Amino acid sequence: MTTTTDETQKSTHRVGAPELREGVIFEHSRTGRRGFRLPELDVPEEPLESLLPANARRDEIKDEVEVSEFDVIRHFTRLSKLNVSIDAGLYPLGSCTMKYNPRLNEEMARIPGIALSHPLQPDSQVQGNLELLWYLEQTLKEIFGMPRVTLQPVAGAHGELTGILMVHKALSKSGNARKYILIPDSAHGTNPASAAFAGYEIKELKSNSRGTLDLDLLEANVNEDVAALMITVPNTLGVFENQITQIAEILHRKGAYLYCDGANLNSFVGMARPGDMGIDVIHSNLHKTFSTPHGGGGPGAGPVGVSERLVPFLPTPTVERAEDGSFYREFHHPDSIGRMRAFEGNFGVLVRALTYMRTLGPTGLRRIAQIAVLNANYIRARLKGSFHLPYDAPSLHEVVFSDKKQNATDVHTLDIAKRLMDYGFHPPTIYFPLIVAGALMIEPTESEPKEELDAFCEAMLAIAKEAEERPELVKSAPHTTPVRRLDEARAARQPVLRWKK
Repeated sequence: MTTTTDETQKSTHRVGAPELREGVIFEHSRTGRRGFRLPELDVPEEPLESLLPANARRDEIKDEVEVSEFDVIRHFTRLSKLNVSIDAGLYPLGSCTMKYNPRLNEEMARIPGIALSHPLQPDSQVQGNLELLWYLEQTLKEIFGMPRVTLQPVAGAHGELTGILMVHKALSKSGNARKYILIPDSAHGTNPASAAFAGYEIKELKSNSRGTLDLDLLEANVNEDVAALMITVPNTLGVFENQITQIAEILHRKGAYLYCDGANLNSFVGMARPGDMGIDVIHSNLHKTFSTPHGGGGPGAGPVGVSERLVPFLPTPTVERAEDGSFYREFHHPDSIGRMRAFEGNFGVLVRALTYMRTLGPTGLRRIAQIAVLNANYIRARLKGSFHLPYDAPSLHEVVFSDKKQNATDVHTLDIAKRLMDYGFHPPTIYFPLIVAGALMIEPTESEPKEELDAFCEAMLAIAKEAEERPELVKSAPHTTPVRRLDEARAARQPVLRWKK
């Protein structure tokens, strides 16, 4: 269904979506058009047969694209205007923290001494870079409230694996590596995979009616076969585990470790320290809390902070400061789990993160958490009457609604997400966390001003009204995008990855 009613024409004034010519760049080809001209050969021409054997030559390219430079520029400029990005508007993906990345971060990462240095240079030639890494660790130590941090992991999940491998090594040295990792059903989806990669079996713990971990259930499941609990704080419902210190005590009494998935650290950075909560190991997605490019598969960084009893097992090398003030890489750590990444991790991402920390300072970092929580609760307050709120516990950085109210007219979460595109917004995370049927997980981040939050809320409220009064309009969305609704199941199973004439 395609309509041209006023109700469907919502997005063009926000995103300036251009009207694309039909087809792709291959179909703009016209015989004789050229975007370049090769210079005359300045070497002797020789028969092709003498230069390349027949089996190394290809036939003439059939249907070669013939377009002018102007054709190419105009085509890709049109495509670029269809890109959805944080630079164009709100990107409310819950648990992804798609926030604005200040341009200053990019300038610092491109300083020649940083960008052009080589990881195989000797320590004496890269003292500035080593000092930067050392200083970043000191900063994260203070933020985490932990004695040491490794900067090697290049993603959140990579940090999870690093942390659990350290737990495994520590327990192995004590004589029993143990068998199980406990994971609440409100945790991030990468936690079970990371634990399994480290050789553990997974036991899932159901959340209570508040959306947090049930202490009685935890107590019943912790024994000498449990290595650790991996818990996301705040969890994927945006709810803080308000009994985190009691959780740590239960685990520690049984000799188990408490792992914290710190992907949502932006909700309490500068306000509280994981180490003070009894947490033994935590990773932080620097590309989320500390503003470095995120999305499209990377790059990222997931430094891991550890408690005192896990320090001997940190990956090598570590960056140390000598008595004379110079910096060096220390490889001699007998109990280390070894390298987790070639060289020193994603160095450019680490530079960007430190720039962000230094720009904001302690007061600014606390302000991140304050505004992230304020923005999420503003959206919660505005939408609560129109969308079902499955858990009523206080929200921190994100809020999770469901499509329960819209189901009365057979409108579902996917329909709401598609219709939101007509209003010029990227949809939020949908159908996650799995413990909420028809979940809509919304995270505005601290980047967004009130005006953008209001525009998003007005769009969501309008969709809720449409779902009640004109459900077919929502169920057939999107209407204003260049590509209408796709067969997503078929696209996943039979993807078309190249152009065919």
